[in-house]
Amino acid sequence: MGAEHQPVSGRPTLEAVAARAGVGRGTVSRVINGSPKVSAKARDAVLRAVEELGYVPNRAARSLVTRRTDTVALVVSESEERIFAEPYFAGIIRGIGSALSETGLQLILAMAQTREDHERLETYLAGRHVDGVLMISMHGGDPLWERLERIGVPVVLGGRPPGAASVSYVDADNRAGARQAVRYLAERGRRRIAAIAGPQDMGVGVDRLAGYRDALAAAELPELVAYGDFSEQSGVEAMRALLAEHGDLDAVFTASDPMAVGAMRVLREQGRSIPGDVAVIGFDDSPVAAHADPPLTTVHQPAEQMGRQMAHLLVTRINGERSEQSVLILDTHLVVRASA
Repeated sequence: MGAEHQPVSGRPTLEAVAARAGVGRGTVSRVINGSPKVSAKARDAVLRAVEELGYVPNRAARSLVTRRTDTVALVVSESEERIFAEPYFAGIIRGIGSALSETGLQLILAMAQTREDHERLETYLAGRHVDGVLMISMHGGDPLWERLERIGVPVVLGGRPPGAASVSYVDADNRAGARQAVRYLAERGRRRIAAIAGPQDMGVGVDRLAGYRDALAAAELPELVAYGDFSEQSGVEAMRALLAEHGDLDAVFTASDPMAVGAMRVLREQGRSIPGDVAVIGFDDSPVAAHADPPLTTVHQPAEQMGRQMAHLLVTRINGERSEQSVLILDTHLVVRASA
């Protein structure tokens, strides 16, 4: 190793790592910062050199120059009870965490439900305490992501925001998944297919209801719709309302697995067999679906993959690199079990 690559203290430098790996200084920097814009061969060479030399990035010194905090915030606009109880959130967070673990970036979780929560959080995030923000479970009218983007804080959303918006996001193909589920019911002779839809101030709620309506229109069947908030209790309440108004329904598509579990509870209480009297399909393919009674037919959405892709897209934006796409839609598919 040439002396010009070693500081007086003997602490290995970025230049020393580059020389050992046989790559440029910029490549080393991209690997250390977790950029995906590096070949596997170059990344392996850099990581090997880092290990051999015992290189440790001086993040404190680097932050003074780059004004980086090496921290990313995940903002969830739901209650603690929902976040820690519903498997969808766990999947997203696992995916984000696994992707960020490869970059050295730290993740902080922020929950904000009320207007006061959002205002307090906006002040914190706008103060450059983080390098970027991930947001999931956004409701219509939430101005946080737009305000952060306006002041230069990179934001990536999990789920399409309601309305037309120019923002980076990762989502599942909710409309196609719902369409496939309802088509499956219609093709098996179900003629009174109800829906328990999600909140209509969320893109995911709008898209899953649109998929339901697509399939009903194609089969020339009537719409029977009640609304919930994706929680099990809202599924209970919506199912009771549907049965009171449409007692002859023979199937129900729910926009989340927890709502499906709530709906099945009501059906059993009222003496309806599943799927004999009423077939039930959920959406998520969460662990609870396979253990439901009966096991729940559901639409699989790749929650962990969504989380990973959100993190990768945000890291690309933080590093100022050009991304081939700012919107990524992941495939969904139907998982058939006993409930339908």
